Amino acid sequence: MNTHRVVSREDWLLARKALLARERAMTRELDALRAERRKMPWVKVEKPYRFEGPEGELSLGDLFGARSQLAIYNFMLSPGSDHICPGCSFISDHVDAARQHFEQADLAFAAVSRVPLARIEEVKTRMGWTFPWVSSEGSDFNFDFGVSFTEEQLASGQAIYNYGTVIEQARDLFGASIFVKDAEGTVFHTYSTYQRGAELLIGAFNWLDLTPKGRNETGGIMSWVKLHDEY
Repeated sequence: MNTHRVVSREDWLLARKALLARERAMTRELDALRAERRKMPWVKVEKPYRFEGPEGELSLGDLFGARSQLAIYNFMLSPGSDHICPGCSFISDHVDAARQHFEQADLAFAAVSRVPLARIEEVKTRMGWTFPWVSSEGSDFNFDFGVSFTEEQLASGQAIYNYGTVIEQARDLFGASIFVKDAEGTVFHTYSTYQRGAELLIGAFNWLDLTPKGRNETGGIMSWVKLHDEY
Protein backbone atom coordinates (compact mmCIF):
# COMPACT_ATOMS: atom_id res chain seq x y z
CA MET A 1 0.00 0.00 0.00
CA ASN A 2 1.35 3.42 -0.96
CA THR A 3 2.07 5.56 2.11
CA HIS A 4 3.76 8.41 0.25
CA ARG A 5 2.07 11.76 -0.14
CA VAL A 6 0.80 12.30 -3.71
CA VAL A 7 0.86 15.91 -4.89
CA SER A 8 0.58 18.01 -8.02
CA ARG A 9 3.56 18.41 -10.36
CA GLU A 10 3.95 22.00 -9.12
CA ASP A 11 4.16 20.92 -5.46
CA TRP A 12 6.53 18.10 -6.39
CA LEU A 13 8.81 20.60 -8.12
CA LEU A 14 8.92 22.79 -5.01
CA ALA A 15 9.89 19.79 -2.88
CA ARG A 16 12.50 18.71 -5.43
CA LYS A 17 14.13 22.14 -5.53
CA ALA A 18 14.27 22.26 -1.74
CA LEU A 19 16.02 18.88 -1.69
CA LEU A 20 18.34 19.99 -4.49
CA ALA A 21 19.58 22.84 -2.32
CA ARG A 22 20.53 20.32 0.38
CA GLU A 23 22.12 17.99 -2.20
CA ARG A 24 24.26 20.83 -3.54
CA ALA A 25 25.38 21.76 -0.04
CA MET A 26 26.26 18.13 0.68
CA THR A 27 28.18 17.86 -2.61
CA ARG A 28 30.27 20.91 -1.67
CA GLU A 29 30.91 19.43 1.78
CA LEU A 30 31.97 16.12 0.19
CA ASP A 31 34.31 18.00 -2.14
CA ALA A 32 35.92 19.63 0.90
CA LEU A 33 36.21 16.27 2.66
CA ARG A 34 37.82 14.68 -0.40
CA ALA A 35 40.31 17.53 -0.60
CA GLU A 36 41.17 17.02 3.07
CA ARG A 37 41.62 13.28 2.44
CA ARG A 38 44.09 14.02 -0.36
CA LYS A 39 46.12 16.15 2.06
CA MET A 40 46.50 13.37 4.64
CA PRO A 41 50.12 12.81 5.72
CA TRP A 42 51.91 9.72 4.43
CA VAL A 43 53.76 6.91 6.24
CA LYS A 44 56.77 5.21 4.69
CA VAL A 45 56.27 1.44 4.39
CA GLU A 46 59.41 -0.03 5.91
CA LYS A 47 58.52 -3.74 6.06
CA PRO A 48 59.33 -5.85 2.97
CA TYR A 49 55.93 -7.49 2.49
CA ARG A 50 55.81 -10.45 0.11
CA PHE A 51 52.81 -11.81 -1.77
CA GLU A 52 52.17 -14.75 -4.07
CA GLY A 53 50.51 -14.27 -7.43
CA PRO A 54 49.96 -16.55 -10.41
CA GLU A 55 53.37 -15.57 -11.81
CA GLY A 56 55.25 -16.04 -8.53
CA GLU A 57 56.42 -13.92 -5.59
CA LEU A 58 55.70 -10.20 -5.57
CA SER A 59 56.64 -7.25 -3.39
CA LEU A 60 54.23 -4.49 -2.45
CA GLY A 61 56.00 -2.29 -4.98
CA ASP A 62 55.44 -4.89 -7.71
CA LEU A 63 51.66 -4.57 -7.27
CA PHE A 64 51.81 -1.01 -8.65
CA GLY A 65 52.91 -2.18 -12.09
CA ALA A 66 53.64 0.97 -14.11
CA ARG A 67 51.43 3.20 -11.95
CA SER A 68 52.34 5.40 -9.00
CA GLN A 69 49.18 4.78 -6.93
CA LEU A 70 47.78 1.48 -5.66
CA ALA A 71 44.44 0.54 -4.12
CA ILE A 72 44.37 -2.70 -2.14
CA TYR A 73 41.14 -4.36 -1.08
CA ASN A 74 41.47 -6.85 1.76
CA PHE A 75 38.97 -9.55 0.80
CA MET A 76 37.70 -11.65 3.72
CA LEU A 77 38.81 -15.23 3.11
CA SER A 78 39.88 -17.03 6.26
CA PRO A 79 42.31 -19.96 6.26
CA GLY A 80 40.50 -23.27 6.68
CA SER A 81 37.06 -21.82 5.89
CA ASP A 82 34.89 -22.40 2.81
CA HIS A 83 32.95 -19.19 3.48
CA ILE A 84 33.01 -16.46 0.83
CA CYS A 85 31.98 -13.10 2.26
CA PRO A 86 28.90 -11.80 0.37
CA GLY A 87 29.76 -8.20 1.25
CA CYS A 88 33.31 -8.49 -0.10
CA SER A 89 31.90 -10.16 -3.20
CA PHE A 90 29.38 -7.33 -3.61
CA ILE A 91 32.21 -4.80 -3.55
CA SER A 92 34.38 -6.92 -5.84
CA ASP A 93 31.62 -7.17 -8.44
CA HIS A 94 32.19 -3.46 -9.07
CA VAL A 95 35.96 -3.57 -9.50
CA ASP A 96 36.57 -4.83 -13.02
CA ALA A 97 34.20 -2.30 -14.59
CA ALA A 98 35.65 0.58 -12.56
CA ARG A 99 39.30 -0.27 -13.13
CA GLN A 100 38.87 0.05 -16.90
CA HIS A 101 38.73 3.74 -16.09
CA PHE A 102 40.73 4.40 -12.92
CA GLU A 103 43.74 2.52 -14.26
CA GLN A 104 43.93 5.27 -16.90
CA ALA A 105 44.19 7.80 -14.07
CA ASP A 106 47.35 6.28 -12.55
CA LEU A 107 45.69 3.93 -10.05
CA ALA A 108 46.51 0.22 -9.90
CA PHE A 109 44.38 -2.32 -7.99
CA ALA A 110 44.95 -5.61 -6.21
CA ALA A 111 42.87 -7.68 -3.85
CA VAL A 112 44.70 -9.42 -1.00
CA SER A 113 43.67 -12.40 1.14
CA ARG A 114 45.71 -14.43 3.61
CA VAL A 115 44.77 -17.83 2.18
CA PRO A 116 46.71 -20.00 -0.27
CA LEU A 117 46.70 -18.79 -3.86
CA ALA A 118 44.84 -21.92 -4.96
CA ARG A 119 41.84 -20.89 -2.83
CA ILE A 120 41.93 -17.38 -4.30
CA GLU A 121 42.04 -18.74 -7.85
CA GLU A 122 39.11 -21.04 -7.08
CA VAL A 123 36.93 -18.16 -5.88
CA LYS A 124 38.09 -15.84 -8.66
CA THR A 125 37.20 -18.41 -11.32
CA ARG A 126 33.79 -19.09 -9.80
CA MET A 127 32.90 -15.41 -9.65
CA GLY A 128 34.32 -14.49 -13.06
CA TRP A 129 36.58 -11.70 -11.81
CA THR A 130 39.72 -10.68 -13.70
CA PHE A 131 41.34 -8.16 -11.33
CA PRO A 132 44.71 -9.01 -9.73
CA TRP A 133 44.27 -10.96 -6.49
CA VAL A 134 47.26 -12.15 -4.50
CA SER A 135 47.91 -14.22 -1.40
CA SER A 136 49.45 -12.73 1.73
CA GLU A 137 49.74 -16.15 3.40
CA GLY A 138 52.61 -16.08 5.88
CA SER A 139 52.88 -12.28 5.70
CA ASP A 140 52.14 -9.69 8.36
CA PHE A 141 50.37 -7.49 5.81
CA ASN A 142 46.75 -8.16 6.83
CA PHE A 143 47.61 -7.90 10.51
CA ASP A 144 49.61 -4.69 10.13
CA PHE A 145 46.81 -3.01 8.17
CA GLY A 146 44.11 -3.85 10.67
CA VAL A 147 42.01 -6.53 8.98
CA SER A 148 43.33 -9.75 10.55
CA PHE A 149 43.87 -10.63 14.19
CA THR A 150 45.76 -13.29 16.13
CA GLU A 151 44.13 -15.52 18.72
CA GLU A 152 46.14 -13.69 21.37
CA GLN A 153 44.81 -10.31 20.24
CA LEU A 154 41.25 -11.57 20.29
CA ALA A 155 41.65 -13.11 23.75
CA SER A 156 43.27 -10.01 25.27
CA GLY A 157 40.92 -7.41 23.81
CA GLN A 158 43.71 -6.04 21.60
CA ALA A 159 42.02 -6.86 18.28
CA ILE A 160 41.20 -3.29 17.21
CA TYR A 161 39.32 -2.63 13.97
CA ASN A 162 38.44 0.65 12.29
CA TYR A 163 40.55 2.73 14.69
CA GLY A 164 38.69 1.78 17.86
CA THR A 165 36.25 -1.12 17.58
CA VAL A 166 37.26 -4.11 19.73
CA ILE A 167 36.75 -7.39 17.83
CA GLU A 168 36.02 -10.46 19.94
CA GLN A 169 35.72 -13.31 17.44
CA ALA A 170 36.40 -12.58 13.76
CA ARG A 171 39.92 -13.50 12.64
CA ASP A 172 39.53 -11.68 9.33
CA LEU A 173 37.62 -8.55 8.28
CA PHE A 174 37.69 -6.22 5.26
CA GLY A 175 39.17 -2.89 4.35
CA ALA A 176 40.68 -0.80 1.59
CA SER A 177 44.07 0.90 1.68
CA ILE A 178 45.81 3.34 -0.64
CA PHE A 179 49.55 3.45 -1.33
CA VAL A 180 51.84 5.70 -3.37
CA LYS A 181 55.23 4.86 -4.91
CA ASP A 182 57.69 7.64 -5.69
CA ALA A 183 60.25 7.83 -8.51
CA GLU A 184 62.87 6.10 -6.33
CA GLY A 185 60.55 3.15 -5.66
CA THR A 186 59.77 4.06 -2.04
CA VAL A 187 56.23 3.08 -1.03
CA PHE A 188 54.05 5.15 1.28
CA HIS A 189 50.73 4.35 2.97
CA THR A 190 48.30 7.27 2.55
CA TYR A 191 44.81 6.09 3.58
CA SER A 192 42.75 3.17 4.85
CA THR A 193 39.02 2.77 5.37
CA TYR A 194 36.88 0.06 6.95
CA GLN A 195 33.27 -0.83 7.76
CA ARG A 196 30.86 1.70 6.20
CA GLY A 197 33.77 3.57 4.66
CA ALA A 198 33.82 0.80 2.05
CA GLU A 199 30.36 1.87 0.85
CA LEU A 200 32.24 4.39 -1.30
CA LEU A 201 33.17 1.42 -3.49
CA ILE A 202 29.62 0.10 -4.04
CA GLY A 203 28.02 1.70 -7.08
CA ALA A 204 24.84 -0.38 -6.72
CA PHE A 205 24.05 1.41 -3.46
CA ASN A 206 24.17 4.77 -5.23
CA TRP A 207 21.45 3.61 -7.62
CA LEU A 208 19.32 2.19 -4.82
CA ASP A 209 19.74 5.38 -2.78
CA LEU A 210 17.83 7.25 -5.50
CA THR A 211 14.71 5.13 -4.97
CA PRO A 212 11.82 5.27 -2.45
CA LYS A 213 12.79 1.88 -1.02
CA GLY A 214 16.43 2.91 -0.73
CA ARG A 215 18.67 -0.05 0.00
CA ASN A 216 15.63 -2.18 0.87
CA GLU A 217 17.39 -3.70 3.88
CA THR A 218 14.23 -4.93 5.56
CA GLY A 219 16.04 -7.84 7.21
CA GLY A 220 19.08 -5.86 8.38
CA ILE A 221 22.11 -4.27 6.76
CA MET A 222 22.71 -5.79 3.31
CA SER A 223 20.21 -8.51 4.18
CA TRP A 224 19.37 -9.28 0.55
CA VAL A 225 22.96 -9.37 -0.72
CA LYS A 226 24.22 -12.76 -1.95
CA LEU A 227 27.03 -13.97 -4.14
CA HIS A 228 25.94 -12.96 -7.64
CA ASP A 229 25.63 -16.60 -8.75
CA GLU A 230 23.24 -17.38 -5.87
CA TYR A 231 20.39 -14.98 -6.71
